[in-house]
Amino acid sequence: MFFIKWLVIWFVVLILVGIVLAVAAGQLGFLQGTAPTDLGVRDGKLKPPSSTENSVSSQAALYPDHPQRIYADIAPLALKGDGPATLARIKAIVEGMDGAKMVKSEPGYLYAQFTTQLMKYVDDVEFWFDPAANAIQVRSASRVGRGDMGVNRKRIEAVRAALDPPR
Repeated sequence: MFFIKWLVIWFVVLILVGIVLAVAAGQLGFLQGTAPTDLGVRDGKLKPPSSTENSVSSQAALYPDHPQRIYADIAPLALKGDGPATLARIKAIVEGMDGAKMVKSEPGYLYAQFTTQLMKYVDDVEFWFDPAANAIQVRSASRVGRGDMGVNRKRIEAVRAALDPPR
C-alpha cells in the first residue's frame, strides 16, 4: 500500500512538472512556430489548407485531392458594401480581437497573426477580396500542432458574425 501511494504521488508530481514546463515553453516563445513565407494571393488563390486538422479555407474546394479539404472548408465572407469597405470593416473587427496583430494591410488583402495568451501559439489569418467571386476569401491556420480544437473556424465565424450583427 505504501508503494502505491508513493507511485501515485510521483505520477502527480510528474504531471505537474510537465504542465509547468509546457507553459514555460509557451511563455518563452518556443511554441510560436515559424512565420510562413508563402502567404498572399497567387493565381487567384490563397495558400492551400494545412495537411492536418488545424486550418480553415474558403478556397478548400479548389484543392479536391487535399487530405483536409472537407475539414477545412468554410464559406467566404459576404461583402458589406464593396470589397475595400468590407476589408476596412474586417480590419477594425480583427484589431479589436484578443491576441490580434495586423501584419499586412494592402488594398484587397489583410494578413493578421493571432497569439494565444497562455501558450503563445500563433495562427496566421488572411482575408482577400476576390473580385471574381465578389466575396472575401479567408484562410486561418495554426503554425504548429495537428489540431486546433476548432479555434480557426470559430475565429472566422466570429468575424462573420461581427460583419453582420443581428438587428
